[in-house]
Amino acid sequence: MIKSGILGVLFIMSIIGFNNAPNFVVEYHELATKEAELSYIKKYKNSKEVSIQAYVVSLQMKQARYKMMPWSKLKVFNTEKNKLETLISKNPNNIHLRYVRLVIQENTPSILGYKSSIKKDKQFLKEALQKKDSTNYLHTYIINNTSL
Repeated sequence: MIKSGILGVLFIMSIIGFNNAPNFVVEYHELATKEAELSYIKKYKNSKEVSIQAYVVSLQMKQARYKMMPWSKLKVFNTEKNKLETLISKNPNNIHLRYVRLVIQENTPSILGYKSSIKKDKQFLKEALQKKDSTNYLHTYIINNTSL
């Protein structure tokens, strides 16, 4: 009886997407301070995994907000934006990259001119949400953190 109950709970959890997210995803979404962001960057900066690089680059872009001078802010933002765009051009089907870029573009002031891929990323992520695969854990984050 207990064994069938556990199997039932596991089955329901797999259907509704409660798969365990990797630490780098969970930690990213729990960041609340500049210091925590810097610690995350330091921890994962040298990772060769493209999915992890997406989150690191996005946090490096976010560090622009802590700069005092407008041109310093813009320089940091644009440098990291170019890194993200390069990663996406080399890995166009990576869901983490597309998710991170959509979050950034939806939350970046229009004056920065970084809005051109919103429609494309939303379409990509809508299609990804329809699939059952190893990235289902990301679905809840996509729904909660984007306009989808």
